Parts: sequence; structure tokens; C-alpha cells
Amino acid sequence: MITGPQMRAARALLGIDQRRLAELAGLSLPTIQRMEAGAGVVRGNVDSLMKLVAALDGAGIELLGDAVPSTGGGRGVRLKTPAAG
Repeated sequence: MITGPQMRAARALLGIDQRRLAELAGLSLPTIQRMEAGAGVVRGNVDSLMKLVAALDGAGIELLGDAVPSTGGGRGVRLKTPAAG
């Protein structure tokens, strides 16, 4: 699973724009824009999601889910869980 904010953060870490991500994933620019537009889990057909995840993985991005430790030693981005209050 990947979220829109994760996609934007991944692009920022790679220093690429939406058009370049679309090229890397073999998807259309409007598809990437639609995927990134939401705040939650990206919705789309399985083939498109697999292409996206594979492209990010190939570019060096490790996607982290909730409560999943990073297995690598590279840089990363993760939102903290808000404190209950």
C-alpha cells in the first residue's frame, strides 16, 4: 500500500517531478496526478499500482507502512503518529 503523501515524499527524495515518475512507472501523467491527489491509500488498478511501486523501488525508495521498521540505512521520511490528547 502507498499513500498520496508517500508518493509526493518519494518524488521529493528523488528530486523528480510527476512527469518523470510517470515515465519511470510507464503510466500516464494524469494517472500519477490522480494517485497523488488523495490523502489516503492510493486507489487504482493492481497493474498500475505494481508499476508505480516497482518504479519507486528501482529508483531506491523503500516504502514504509505503519509501525514497520526501515530495513536499510538510507535517508527516509515518516510522519509521526499524533500524540493522543
